[in-house]
Amino acid sequence: MKQTTNSILMIRPVAFRMNEQTAINNYYQKVLDGLSPETVNSKAQKEFDTFVTKLRKVGVNVIVVEDTIEPNTPDSIFPNNWISFHESGDVALYPMFAENRRAERREDILDTLEDEGFKINQIVDYTSAEEDGVFLEGTGSLLLDRENGKAYCALSPRADEEVMIEFCEDFELTPVIFEAFQTVNGERKLIYHTNVMMCLGDTFAVLCADCIDDKKERKMVLDSLRGDDKEIILITEEQVNNFAGNMLEVKGKNDERYLVMSESAYKSLTKKQIAQLEAHVEIIHSSLDTIEACGGGSARCMMAEIFLPKE
Repeated sequence: MKQTTNSILMIRPVAFRMNEQTAINNYYQKVLDGLSPETVNSKAQKEFDTFVTKLRKVGVNVIVVEDTIEPNTPDSIFPNNWISFHESGDVALYPMFAENRRAERREDILDTLEDEGFKINQIVDYTSAEEDGVFLEGTGSLLLDRENGKAYCALSPRADEEVMIEFCEDFELTPVIFEAFQTVNGERKLIYHTNVMMCLGDTFAVLCADCIDDKKERKMVLDSLRGDDKEIILITEEQVNNFAGNMLEVKGKNDERYLVMSESAYKSLTKKQIAQLEAHVEIIHSSLDTIEACGGGSARCMMAEIFLPKE
């Protein structure tokens, strides 16, 4: 199993805004005062387009699908939460916490991928868990170490342990389960998505170990990563607040390795951390200020990796 891919799916927003239904437990979201919804969406579209251009320039195969006005899906720009595409040809559909995010699941996107020559064997559907009020938000909740057969998951209101274990059984992965916290108004609260505080590259891992309050759990995660010979690059909670955990390694032309992140994530890194990362990959960063502020997600959330086999 390969850990990184050259093909990614991205959804271009048409009505991007702060989603009041996700702000309940995504403490990274902010209201941008004084900006009309049209201005917010237009800024988000510009950030999106610049980002896509940068990826395509280095040879990443970006498949862009336009969002639709109806149904109203303010977070459609983050497709990695509702779908994942696997080397086996399987596609997983995930149960989503916010009701208005469930409408992001679109069958026509699968048709688009098939038109692009990707092969889909079967759909593994976990969405019935929504009826029981339990959720698992794709590769936001799950960090997949495909090569070493593991799935890392920080439990939260959006990442249920039972659904996660069912996913691991179906995809033959070993679960690595823990809790991660952030400080909100002086209180420790669960981080909503694992991919905010952790990133798994081919030969390295970016991790905010300080988010894992339980010492045993912290040691377990660190031991697991070290056991797979990954260089661990530690980041701080302050850097997590700047989306420095929300990165993704992708392949460009000639299988060149790139680590993709936002400008705010890049600016928050120290010279030493940048040097550590650049020993493994070339860094691509792009301004995603509006998307990060209103959406509470960043570069990694915007990219759904496609590992499907080609026809």
